[in-house]
Amino acid sequence: MAYTAMSGSGTTASDDPLQIAVWRLRSRGCWTDAAALLAPHAASAAPALQRASLLVERCLFTGVGWADAEDALRAAEASARDDDERGAAACERGQLAYASTVLGVRDRADEARAALGRAAALLAPDAAGRPLLDFRRGLVAEHLADSAQAARAAYHRAHAGALAHGDTLLTSFTWRHLAALALRDGELAEARQGFTESLRIREELGYLIGTAPALAALADTEPEPEATRLRTEAARLFRLLGGVPTWLADQLAPPAPAA
Repeated sequence: MAYTAMSGSGTTASDDPLQIAVWRLRSRGCWTDAAALLAPHAASAAPALQRASLLVERCLFTGVGWADAEDALRAAEASARDDDERGAAACERGQLAYASTVLGVRDRADEARAALGRAAALLAPDAAGRPLLDFRRGLVAEHLADSAQAARAAYHRAHAGALAHGDTLLTSFTWRHLAALALRDGELAEARQGFTESLRIREELGYLIGTAPALAALADTEPEPEATRLRTEAARLFRLLGGVPTWLADQLAPPAPAA
């Protein structure tokens, strides 16, 4: 099962040194350091939400830091002043509950659905945060409700919205998850195209923490010796980043010898 998900838009088109520094740290899996840069500004809603999203993402990739994420999320919820901000905070609340459930830490599936439903009620159809919400509702449909049909529809909405809003990193995630569903249905060419696009975007953005999973996913659609080359590169990056994302270890483990 692929547990990857993301928080926030990923890259920044501005020359804001703070945002550039946050992105560079986040893209290398240094979520705590990135959140620390935002801490002095966290009395305001946008930095508080961004800080919470970083720590939620850390939980999903590492399986640790739940208390820190909860604290940051409560601060973001308290600082929200309008429906967009409340909806974005609810979306992060849903993602944290989803991560806890899918990683087997604690079953919070009902909380995830309720929070994402609350976000849907608060965010306008054309809100910038809507594509991310659609993507996360797809994750819940796929991995908690085991409904591939609902997940595919949500991922398609997220993909179209991400393209419309110029959210390139989210597009990488929608490509990846649509490709995984295609692979499950035996559509090898479609899956290979989606995984290839996802990997290309991550490499272009320098999203290092997400590159190993993208390499491993593409390997599942390629013949030998290309499949082994991709898995070897994924394993190298996985070790370089200290074994993160933690859930990738099982996918990269060599097959057991025949008895």
